[in-house]
Amino acid sequence: MIRRDIVYGQSPTVHLMDFHGEEDAGRPLFLYFHGGGLETGSRGEADAFAPRLNARGINVASVEYRMYPDAKFPDYLHDGARAASFALEQIPNAGLFLGGSSAGAYITMMLCFDTSYLRGAGVNPASIRGYVHNAGQPTTHFRVLKERNLDGRRLIVDDAAPLYYVGLEKEYTPMLFIAADNDMENRLEQTNLLLSTLRHFRYDESRYALSILHATHCSYVSPKPHPDPRFADLIARFIASCGEPSLI
Repeated sequence: MIRRDIVYGQSPTVHLMDFHGEEDAGRPLFLYFHGGGLETGSRGEADAFAPRLNARGINVASVEYRMYPDAKFPDYLHDGARAASFALEQIPNAGLFLGGSSAGAYITMMLCFDTSYLRGAGVNPASIRGYVHNAGQPTTHFRVLKERNLDGRRLIVDDAAPLYYVGLEKEYTPMLFIAADNDMENRLEQTNLLLSTLRHFRYDESRYALSILHATHCSYVSPKPHPDPRFADLIARFIASCGEPSLI
């Protein structure tokens, strides 16, 4: 079953999500944020992999959020937090997992490491069961740099960077990081820097992992005409590893 154009926020034209799956509170829910550099892309990105997750007993909600040129930092982060709040309101007993690709993973990493966004939307960060960060940028996003009239290739770690917040929490929700061995320039290296920083702070290494796929940047997310099963399978195994009762 697919329910499209569900309004989760103030804007009935932007704050929309599509729901894929069965309306069963006992199934985990994977809340997904699409890629596109915070400028392009759509929630339809999940159409390719959602059926495979549904077949594994996992519901999917794919989120639209404000983007440039209409958005400014941190509008899309507030949208992500509001979408998580809405999902918990609608299915309070479902295990909620957040995930995103590229720009969407930047959103999920910011929500994960700077918990003020979730808390501001009335969400207890502990209510998120896990995160899937696929090829996200842990430094200040290149589109945020362009908003500041800076060269988007610069590596800046400030309060718009997920890396800036690592070390502030006692522990983190389980996380799966995904990247390609031929990812966009400097993305895999930055992902490894984030992982190294987590190790540097002595966080429990059993609670996070990196999977590297033989591919280019996010080419495995929604390939056409034949979906690549690897992305959905990684997500499903990760969610099952978090102890979801319906998947054990």
